[in-house]
Amino acid sequence: MSGKVAIGLQSFEDIRSRNIFYIDKTDFIREWWESEDSVTLITRPRRFGKTLNLSMAECFFSNKYAGRADLFEGLSIWEHEDYRQMQGIYPVIFLSFAYVKPGKPEETKAAVKQIISNIYNSFRDIMEHNIFNSADREYFNSVNDNMDDKTAYIAINRLCIYLEKYYGRKVIILLDEYDTPMQEAWLSGCWEETAAFFRSFLNATFKTNPNMLRGLVTGITRIAKESIFSDLNNLEVVTTTSGKYSSCFGFTEQEVFKALDDTGLSCEK
Repeated sequence: MSGKVAIGLQSFEDIRSRNIFYIDKTDFIREWWESEDSVTLITRPRRFGKTLNLSMAECFFSNKYAGRADLFEGLSIWEHEDYRQMQGIYPVIFLSFAYVKPGKPEETKAAVKQIISNIYNSFRDIMEHNIFNSADREYFNSVNDNMDDKTAYIAINRLCIYLEKYYGRKVIILLDEYDTPMQEAWLSGCWEETAAFFRSFLNATFKTNPNMLRGLVTGITRIAKESIFSDLNNLEVVTTTSGKYSSCFGFTEQEVFKALDDTGLSCEK
């Protein structure tokens, strides 16, 4: 048996660094990259590995993980020499709305603003470079927990400008569980105001963003009613009935039987 079996881990780095049993889904990286879609929305039920696959994509593409070949050695993506050269070379922004569940619009927006503010803080060191002027630094500092809605709408878009300027590469944006806030808003009877906020945010982040290279979004379902994606004509939607990425989320029958063999449980009833 290769690796220890653990439940509930969603960090690809932790799984690989701690030698945790892992079913190889890294070919998703190649399949997604070669699709050439500008923005991809993948919907799957809970516990289908959406967060883990986004974490995997971050570890592969993000320059924060430059030199971490150890995370991918022995996995399918590492069999492709051209992809080895891509590991750890892009600026990546990773957002998760998994815990944005207040329901009420103002509390929801406050939670999202905290997430955006934390992301800005993680990149704060780049502002020390002399390629940025006082206006850039003033705006950067204006992105905080107390920013107004308009600042929040465009904050990720603006961060992409700074990151491309600093690193010389366009940005990959990963957004996990985009629909959690909307589900809570619907249940709380606060749909309209919450939907308006996220429609503006998603439009600025994923459509009117020339500094974004690719976008990858996951959720449980596509929101259809007055879709918050109505302005995104560059969106590829991949549901459970789509052929794309059919083996990249959840487990195939072959993977299940191999996992049972690897863990010595194939004879159990």
